[in-house]
Amino acid sequence: MLSGCMDALNSLVAWFRQQVMLMKATSFALVGVVNTAIDLAVFVFAYNYLHLSLIPANVMAWFVAVTFSYALNSTFTFAAESGRQLRWRDYGTFVASGVVGVVANTATLVLVSYVAPVWVAKALAIGVSFLVNFTMSHFVVFRKRA
Repeated sequence: MLSGCMDALNSLVAWFRQQVMLMKATSFALVGVVNTAIDLAVFVFAYNYLHLSLIPANVMAWFVAVTFSYALNSTFTFAAESGRQLRWRDYGTFVASGVVGVVANTATLVLVSYVAPVWVAKALAIGVSFLVNFTMSHFVVFRKRA
């Protein structure tokens, strides 16, 4: 009987953890939609109007978007872990972990741009960086502290 209760409790805890993870991923994605708009607007401006090449335009767009992303994710997505506090140290960690995302994003952008229009390459690059950035945010930046 006790074993059956413990199994049920463990199943309930596992289900709850999955729901929390799903909610975080959804919130991260919604923040990502806004960040995508910011990233794309800055990229288009830098690439088309400032006439920067792909890599500087992409890095500039990323830097603006990653700053906004840190603020929203600290306040909403990972509020429990961050205490809804913006801290320079956490921002530095977020930006540093985001370097992995921007490298994946930029590599995807450049490689795909050889075989597809730049806007297609940019869209794929954003998808790749979403996966990388959520993983880094969840397991590195906003992990539960002991």
